[in-house]
Amino acid sequence: MQNIYNTVKSSSLKVAEFLTPVLKESKFKETGVLTPEEFVAAGDHLVHHCPSWQWAVGDQASIKDYLPSDKQFLITKNVPCYKRCRQMEYRGEELVLDNDDPEGGWVDTHHFHEKDEVENQVAEMSLEDQNQEQTQDDEGEEAIDMEDFVDQGGLEEDDNTVDIPEHSNKGGEILSTRTYDLNITYDKYYQTPRLWLTGYDENRTAMSVDEMYEDFSADHANKTITMETHPHLPGPPQASVHPCKHAQTMKKLLDQITEGGGELQVHQYLIVFLKFVQAIIPTIEYDFTQNFAL
Repeated sequence: MQNIYNTVKSSSLKVAEFLTPVLKESKFKETGVLTPEEFVAAGDHLVHHCPSWQWAVGDQASIKDYLPSDKQFLITKNVPCYKRCRQMEYRGEELVLDNDDPEGGWVDTHHFHEKDEVENQVAEMSLEDQNQEQTQDDEGEEAIDMEDFVDQGGLEEDDNTVDIPEHSNKGGEILSTRTYDLNITYDKYYQTPRLWLTGYDENRTAMSVDEMYEDFSADHANKTITMETHPHLPGPPQASVHPCKHAQTMKKLLDQITEGGGELQVHQYLIVFLKFVQAIIPTIEYDFTQNFAL
């Protein structure tokens, strides 16, 4: 039933996206959305600080005229995934992030935080461009509501949750592992970035949907993460993190940073976006940079 719902919803949104005009004026500060130009600027910033991410064109028949022909979407390949979500070493309690959700809320079992006040985290954020030099030196159910993820400290670093194995065994051979190709596209309807995933097993064979769901948080698989047609690439449906709450989450974060005396610039959007999406795919070790700290 969930798959049928997802298919109908996806088809409806494709029609809505086609009819939605391209956003021309910036509403980043007001609503947390992006214009295509701002998406490109944020993508350039990500590529500059994370060379593993690159711009891509995709299928020529799927070129979007509101984006530069050579900057249609972002891609990073061969991202390692060493463990399944069920193998993660969870802490002793779970955090329900949306108590108002009649379906039970969004349970965040990965980024459990230790601080009591989000204001403390906002005050400690370092998002200004002058910190970049130091860095160089050293989706029946609605998709999840990410707002409370920010409120509960979900952007805080958590280096002790997943026990990552060594990359080679005692004999010196390279450890075989699952890998993922990740894409970030611009969603014209929601006016936000959208993350796409394609998984491969240890033999570089494309994984089935059920196999990939082993690497997604059980509370998000087939709900927040659904299988849909990629807007730029031909082939079978790909896993995608539904973007319906992305702008809402970013707006809340913007307000919190402002209240703490800081400022989040639009070109830093994708850095923060990749950080909060990691709660959904916690074992996929993609690069979201250390360009900011909490």
